[in-house]
Amino acid sequence: MDTSMWIAVAVFVGLNFVAASSGGAFRPGAWYQALSKPGWTPPNWVFPVVWGFLFAINAWAGWLLWEVAGTSEPLIFVAYILSLMLNAGWSWLFFGRRRMDLALIDVTLLWLSLAALVALFWPLRPFAAMLLLPYLSWVTIAAFLNLRMIQLNPRAQRV
Repeated sequence: MDTSMWIAVAVFVGLNFVAASSGGAFRPGAWYQALSKPGWTPPNWVFPVVWGFLFAINAWAGWLLWEVAGTSEPLIFVAYILSLMLNAGWSWLFFGRRRMDLALIDVTLLWLSLAALVALFWPLRPFAAMLLLPYLSWVTIAAFLNLRMIQLNPRAQRV
């Protein structure tokens, strides 16, 4: 790999790290602990493990597409960055603002953006698209968990 590819790897890892840092900045805390949760809620330790893996494969998928498309597909990379922004926004909305309703809208848009990325990546690099499928699956679970928590906590207060 030449220097420009290493720079591209660093950019994709960096973008995903920035998005992931939202989860570190806006942590669950006492408010979240007090909420009623469905019985199928994963244990707290699962979330950073799964998200770490998902951000890593998302960075890999982005780099794989960059390797094929480079600057010839700028809209795909705009969509990629938008999905990262939506991902980062969820933690801020759910934990930071305590707005489960807005977080549900955000996670729905994130799901749609990931489905679009799979469709956009597929013709150019099918393996990169397949790498996004676990991410899409986990966001599906997260969306249903978000919805169920709204249903179980209709009077949860926001900040």
